[in-house]
Amino acid sequence: MEFISQPWHWSISGLMIALVMFLLIYTGKKFGVSSSFQAMCAIGGAGKIADYFKYDWKSHDWLLTFVIGAIIGGGLAVTFFASPEPVQISAATIADLTALGIQIPQTKAEGLGYIPQDIFNFEHLFTLSGFILMIVGGFLIGFGTRYAGGCTSGHAITGLSNLQLPSLVAVIGFFIGGLLSTFVLLPLILSL
Repeated sequence: MEFISQPWHWSISGLMIALVMFLLIYTGKKFGVSSSFQAMCAIGGAGKIADYFKYDWKSHDWLLTFVIGAIIGGGLAVTFFASPEPVQISAATIADLTALGIQIPQTKAEGLGYIPQDIFNFEHLFTLSGFILMIVGGFLIGFGTRYAGGCTSGHAITGLSNLQLPSLVAVIGFFIGGLLSTFVLLPLILSL
């Protein structure tokens, strides 16, 4: 148990990603979790409403298995392998977030550093800044994923490893959007 829950060297993740990419290229498949949402909608009968969902979703059954495995793996990690220590966040990040009025969680009850409870809670949802962050932000993520033809992992891992120019453009856009959101939009939204 201790072997599994201890920090692993970053190269292990890199090797596993490379192995998965080699297998995907070898089998002619593409990786991207956002395309599993299209398959789930097709399974649910959305093809009766929109032609976009009329396709052979069984060609993505391996991807649905991956998504289900990721959900189960995440549940197991949180339930059985969770660290009692808060997430290690750099002092500069803590200072920047504190300057914006965001308290960093320090205990398990506060979220162990992943999600600041003073922003991501139901009471904050009914404020203007909470509505913008959670509802408008969620819509923009879904819209952007569809408009860009994939999510960050799909473009950054699969697209770049296949030397696809649209993925390079998308990843550059993700970084620009992230910087703009962090340094311009987030302070503006939190000041509302």
